[in-house]
Amino acid sequence: MKYISINGPYEVEIKETAIQEPKEGEALLKMLYGGICGTDLSIYRGKFAYGSYPRIPGHEFSAEIVKIGKNDRGLKEGMLVTANPYMNCGSCYSCQRGLVNCCMHNETMGAQRDGSYGEFFVMPIERIYDGKGLPAKTLALIEPLCISFHGTRRASIKPGEKVLVIGSGTIGILAALSAKYFGAEVYVSDIAAERLKHAETLGVDGTILNDSDHALADAVDRITGGNGFDVAIEAVGLAATFQSCIDAAAFGGRVVLIGISKQHLDFDFTVIQKKELNVYGSRNALKEEFLTLIDLVKEGRINVEKVVSKIYLFQEAGEALAELDKNGGGLLKVLLKFD
Repeated sequence: MKYISINGPYEVEIKETAIQEPKEGEALLKMLYGGICGTDLSIYRGKFAYGSYPRIPGHEFSAEIVKIGKNDRGLKEGMLVTANPYMNCGSCYSCQRGLVNCCMHNETMGAQRDGSYGEFFVMPIERIYDGKGLPAKTLALIEPLCISFHGTRRASIKPGEKVLVIGSGTIGILAALSAKYFGAEVYVSDIAAERLKHAETLGVDGTILNDSDHALADAVDRITGGNGFDVAIEAVGLAATFQSCIDAAAFGGRVVLIGISKQHLDFDFTVIQKKELNVYGSRNALKEEFLTLIDLVKEGRINVEKVVSKIYLFQEAGEALAELDKNGGGLLKVLLKFD
């Protein structure tokens, strides 16, 4: 079988290896579609906080079950599935409390361990979820939706609240759609005008082009009447955008950090005390969110298909990553087709 390897920053190679034989409790999956996410791009650029080389990327995917043993989950050969790619240790303090998404020793596929970007790969059966008839392209979008949904859910959004999402990439857009699902009035901010135009077609209540020193602050005052947003969600992974969320949040508001960065932030932390802000980190997602979102997408209650900008063959992974590196502002989700 062929697989994709990132050997170092900006070094992508298609390699070959034997197809792995599944052990007891595992299934052999045939890769169908894989989504390139910010983590994969950060590893490609050499900027990912948790990465190492060489690395097989990939943790957003749809696949077909090729070989599976008896199981109590109704999973059978030939079924289209997705899976939870966050490998928790099961014994740390987080896992003991059921917080398996933020396991102290978490290893996410494609980041701390090799991922799914091969023609075939093996997964623990307990992590595989029935796609319930969703098309393979749609099923590959469930994992990034889970990331956004989990972060949005952390904020306990109430109907009618005003929510600001900073970042109109895939995770930001899906966070906005999740906030709309919870009944919020949602605005998306970015420096990329082209992405914001796309966001406007997806049902958000407004967009903010942050193209000057005061553009975002002026928009926050205008939209909220000077009150600030009930919830501000950071979906970029920059120190500056986290600061913007702190500034944009209302007194007594909530800030959710989904973005990942190596950057440090030097700021007046007293503002957190002054505003009595609730600041939430958000990492990965939970099994219940995968199962819930497969149902919600199937029922048409959250529409994710429009976030796909382009599809490449997996053999063109190097080209796809290079285009995202140079033209990320003009693209949302890029998928790789394996089958």
